[in-house]
Amino acid sequence: MTTRRGPLARITAVIERIPRGRVATYGEIAALAGYPRAPRLVVYALKQCGPKVPWHRVIGRLNARHARVSIREPRSAALQRRLLTKEGVRFDPEGRVLLERYGWLGEVSETTSASSRTSPGRGRRRS
Repeated sequence: MTTRRGPLARITAVIERIPRGRVATYGEIAALAGYPRAPRLVVYALKQCGPKVPWHRVIGRLNARHARVSIREPRSAALQRRLLTKEGVRFDPEGRVLLERYGWLGEVSETTSASSRTSPGRGRRRS
């Protein structure tokens, strides 16, 4: 039996920790997995994950207060919304989720996640 390794395994492991009735954004998942500047890597991982991974709990951030289903394909977007609603996540009339109520920040403090976003030299090319 092979063990999952690498970025996809780390991302999947974080997604599997999101509790029922909670959501996390692509950026939050990436940061918790150790890739704070790679939310698109989360999208790729979700496309590769198996059916037991709660993919529907990962949504797109709109602003500091709200997130939304960001899948563009209508059937999949409707399925994600239906699965979240079944778990108790409520959407406002504009289709937004209040992160203060339904957001899950994982097991990381605000100071840790903030410092990982602002590490000196990250993402900059050195001459």
